[in-house]
Amino acid sequence: MQLSTMNPAQIMILESFASVKDSNEMNDLMEVLKMFYAKRLEKEMQRLWDNGTLDAKALNNLKQEHLRTPYNK
Repeated sequence: MQLSTMNPAQIMILESFASVKDSNEMNDLMEVLKMFYAKRLEKEMQRLWDNGTLDAKALNNLKQEHLRTPYNK
């Protein structure tokens, strides 16, 4: 097993979770992280729309895609 060094963001996240006292605080912290990633995704989608990579036709094509991982039986 190879050890790796954590970057400052990883350390900050671990320290943030270590200070959580109860499930309400955990939910609040998770909501902040969800909002962060939602905002990041929204910016990236806007960038793709602005540069023409993403358009109405591409969105309609995505509606038809089956992107789930197949389950093994």
